[in-house]
Amino acid sequence: MSTAGSTIAAPPETQPTPGAEDDIGTQIEAFAGRILEAFLGAADIVSAYVGETLGLYRALGDDGPATSDELARRADLDERYTREWLEQQAVTGILEVDDAADDAGERVFRLPPAHAEVLLNADGMAYLAPVTRMLVGVMPQLPALLDAFRTGGGVAWSQHGALLREAQAELNRPLFLNQLGQSILPSIPEVHERLSRPGARVADIGCGGGWSAIAVALAYPGVQVLGIDDDPATIDLARHNAAEAGVSDRVRFQLQDAATLTTQGDFDLVAAYEVIHDLAQPVETLRAMRALAGPDGRVLVMDDKVAESFTTEGDPIERLMYAASIFVCLPAGRATHPSAATGTVMRPGTFRAYAQEAGFQRMEILPVDAGFFRTYLLQG
Repeated sequence: MSTAGSTIAAPPETQPTPGAEDDIGTQIEAFAGRILEAFLGAADIVSAYVGETLGLYRALGDDGPATSDELARRADLDERYTREWLEQQAVTGILEVDDAADDAGERVFRLPPAHAEVLLNADGMAYLAPVTRMLVGVMPQLPALLDAFRTGGGVAWSQHGALLREAQAELNRPLFLNQLGQSILPSIPEVHERLSRPGARVADIGCGGGWSAIAVALAYPGVQVLGIDDDPATIDLARHNAAEAGVSDRVRFQLQDAATLTTQGDFDLVAAYEVIHDLAQPVETLRAMRALAGPDGRVLVMDDKVAESFTTEGDPIERLMYAASIFVCLPAGRATHPSAATGTVMRPGTFRAYAQEAGFQRMEILPVDAGFFRTYLLQG
């Protein structure tokens, strides 16, 4: 073919556009910085775990500022390790030091009041110390988690042991004790009216450490509460907590997988707090809850307030929920077969489908301020 008089198009540009290498270099530097910051954040969590577990924060909070020698004697620890921990905590901004120029043994370290609220006040809504134990608690099961990734199996909640079990209960405790009976349930008129009647009955499905059941009993003196959970150690913890709270005469706990419940009941309220997404069989559990409530009871579900749809512009809460799902919730749900494999990130549409399959005719998302939780009321 003759090309005389024709124009042959040049091949596509293959050289980087001006500034492209600089852009890539900036992105590399930024992501490397992010990884470093993530490592430092993880190090802060682990060092905070050391401080909480060994009583260092408590010794500073209860007895005031201290030098490394004073703090070591308070906590019955080695001074040199204590000094290194104190300096690391000051460098990372958790503790304050009166004068950094003082000799190492003379420096006085203090726990700021705002930080003490987060680390020490187990009744406060800002209490987050249990997250240090939660992260450390999942680490021993990483080999099992990697195996689950390869095989499609799971890691049962019970495999994580006391550290994670107790930390989860403590993390939810402030919300339950401060808000569940004081503002959340009273803001739902039909539920509040039922629970205010003498002899009202409540079933708490997946009751965990028992704080939700305890909170309901404390807020409504005429209520009898039945907590149900399938983990023996968790039931023992719940019974201990109820006895300590002085409500064991009205709160009892039953060891059972809620999905296997066949009881037809007349409970005034059947509730599940932050548990449906963990279950291998959420539909079967919701169906059992519907039966427990009977024709006149109400079913309340509070679960994690994730975004309504997937987006890569996830906020810190969404990032937190995905992390919890990878390390704990999805593996826990897949430890039993068959499994719905829901995971922590259970969006409203997913839950609605579960509720409909379980036979509920109506699902309402309530305008309730429940912290990290979205609140669903089911009927029918």
